[in-house]
Amino acid sequence: MGTITILIVDDEAGQRSVLSGYLRKKNFSIFEASSADDAVEIIKKQNIDIVLTDFKMPDKSGYELLKEIRALTPETTVVMMTAFGTIEDAVKAMRDGAYDYLTKPIDLEELDLLINRIVERHHLLSENRLLKEQLSERFSFSTIISQSPEMERVLNTTGRVADSKASILIRGESGTGKELIAKAIHYNSPRKEKPFIAVNCAALNENLFESELFGHEKGAFTGADKQRRGRFEMADGETLFLDEIGDVPLSIQVKLLRVLQEQQFERVGGIETMQVDVRLLAATNKNLEQMIKDGTFREDLFYRLNVVTIDIPPLRERRTDIPILIEYNLKRFGENQNKKNLSFSKEAWDILVRYDFPGNIRELENIVQRAVILSRQDLITTDELPQVVKEFKKESELQKPETLSSLPAQVEKLEKEQIFEALRITNGNQSKAAEMLNISERNLRYRLKKWGVK
Repeated sequence: MGTITILIVDDEAGQRSVLSGYLRKKNFSIFEASSADDAVEIIKKQNIDIVLTDFKMPDKSGYELLKEIRALTPETTVVMMTAFGTIEDAVKAMRDGAYDYLTKPIDLEELDLLINRIVERHHLLSENRLLKEQLSERFSFSTIISQSPEMERVLNTTGRVADSKASILIRGESGTGKELIAKAIHYNSPRKEKPFIAVNCAALNENLFESELFGHEKGAFTGADKQRRGRFEMADGETLFLDEIGDVPLSIQVKLLRVLQEQQFERVGGIETMQVDVRLLAATNKNLEQMIKDGTFREDLFYRLNVVTIDIPPLRERRTDIPILIEYNLKRFGENQNKKNLSFSKEAWDILVRYDFPGNIRELENIVQRAVILSRQDLITTDELPQVVKEFKKESELQKPETLSSLPAQVEKLEKEQIFEALRITNGNQSKAAEMLNISERNLRYRLKKWGVK
């Protein structure tokens, strides 16, 4: 953050001179105005962080100036300077957006303390704003690593539902990136400036489940020594993500259904009805339809959650994403470990791209990170791969297909392998890859388009 700019507004030249001289010695950038109208003109032209304004002035009052500043630059901090007899007016101004007030004659030590508090607040606001921008960028749809048509459909649906208030059910195996999709929805929604609150239902204590979600009153049960807000109350006006929704106990599902229908609930042991505005996103790796048949999940809750369903396919069903995810994570973990020139040997690469990754993206990240940490040279070999990956290769080589695939299918499979390998070696340069394969670049692009590869 640069130099803090302060505008002093006072019709008394002597008062302006004392304050501006003192604050300039503190290395602040100072502007002066003798009236509210002059102050507005300066604010229109300059980026002003703090305004110190007299409350009573001949043309317009400091209170009127406050309202104009709030309309022009809401982020500017306004402090009222007032005589003892108008403190009540200064307090009213604070209710309408002023940060604080100082009584005349101004105590310079008190001014110092107040300015330091405001500067610290500006730094925090600046950091929070930067963090929100980084989060929005991190969870934008364009940053989700994928080139498969299967994930293209997922992201298309995700983008279309982000602006709505509808409840969304995200389904997929463990490690497929359900929370990543939930965050992408939140940070591309009108609620993106508000926090994203995530709850792992599988990790909650069953006996305290209701209290965790809805809060409790003091004395509601043994150990409840004070009132506690639940996750729904904390998420008022925000987005609440309930991961592993299939683990919510049947006894809690009724209350959860009511919140979704009416946006109302009571704390445990309480009688006051709480009204909230919560956007609910839920995720599960369980078969909820089977749970309904088994009587462990309410059908009415399922349909209330299931306004829009997003099914994330496992990694083994979108194999064209495996090579780019390996390369992305190799670069990411390599930079973290200060090993920037790493690559996989051909044998290690072949094993990885054929592996099924039952743990999906989470497992892929762990395998690549492990390989990076264990690597002693720039070329990562099969020695750095976990045994389960190498055993999978041996098992797949021993297994005989139940039925022979057609010759065209086998040819296409071989073509894919050769083209992906050529693209890997040439770092994605299609012209060089086509030259290496002795085919035309147009022919290469035709095949990539046919396979849905961007």
